[in-house]
Amino acid sequence: MKKYSLVCLALISFILSNAQQLENSTLWKIEGNNLEKASYLFGTIHITCDATLEDDVKKALDETTQVVLELDMDDPSLQSKMMQGMYMKDGKTLKDFVSEEDYMAIDSLFKNTMGMPVKMLENVKPFFLTAMLYPKLIDCSTPNSFEEALVDVAKEQGEDVNGLETIEEQLKVFDDIPYKAQAEDLARSAKDNMEYDRKVFAKMYRVYSKENITEMLEMMTDKNQVSISKYQSILLENRNKNWVAKIGDFAKEQPTFFGVGAAHLAGKNGVIKLLRKAGYTVTPVTE
Repeated sequence: MKKYSLVCLALISFILSNAQQLENSTLWKIEGNNLEKASYLFGTIHITCDATLEDDVKKALDETTQVVLELDMDDPSLQSKMMQGMYMKDGKTLKDFVSEEDYMAIDSLFKNTMGMPVKMLENVKPFFLTAMLYPKLIDCSTPNSFEEALVDVAKEQGEDVNGLETIEEQLKVFDDIPYKAQAEDLARSAKDNMEYDRKVFAKMYRVYSKENITEMLEMMTDKNQVSISKYQSILLENRNKNWVAKIGDFAKEQPTFFGVGAAHLAGKNGVIKLLRKAGYTVTPVTE
């Protein structure tokens, strides 16, 4: 009986430790597992009005000697490769995935917000059509990103910028997520003139400002965003698993500052717990 009780306690302890919510922090220190010096992991937000880096982030950048993002943002061929990979395969167009009524709603949205008919872009993957509208969801004339700010610091410090995946690997994500699901999200945005999306973005910024990475991940389960909620394994989990070994390789070469979207950090298949599972000590920087 005593042995049975001990097994039960161990099992409960294991469940609780895995269910425990991670601390509110977007900056984490990576140590152990034969690393000579610490590296850092920072959760970013890809589009914002204010990409000011906090003092603890600047300190981490000073303590590291290279910056590694999801993509090598300093690659001169990045933009041309991205342009080439934006188009749907097999000659598909937006009309193949939405009703005539939804197509007209999307067309109206593009005319009103982008000043062009969607017909000019109808062979572009629907996700990228949606992404073109993102700057319209925030209240500033010149949106920027933390990735840009991190690249600027790397250049100032004369450091290399590298990527955890190639642009081809990232673009493949939006071939693996069905075009129809992407088009459904675009049509939903068009039907209410992006009103729901504005509320989601506003909430996302509030959550990010609190550095609540667990809630950032929970926001990805919003069923109104089909291509995100239904395909998290493609969008987040598979990529996280692929990144962990690469993070280890970069960190063993030299102390590295890693910057990835904040939604990649939390969860049982998030980068933090996967790094811990791989033997690293990962702790929040909360000073």
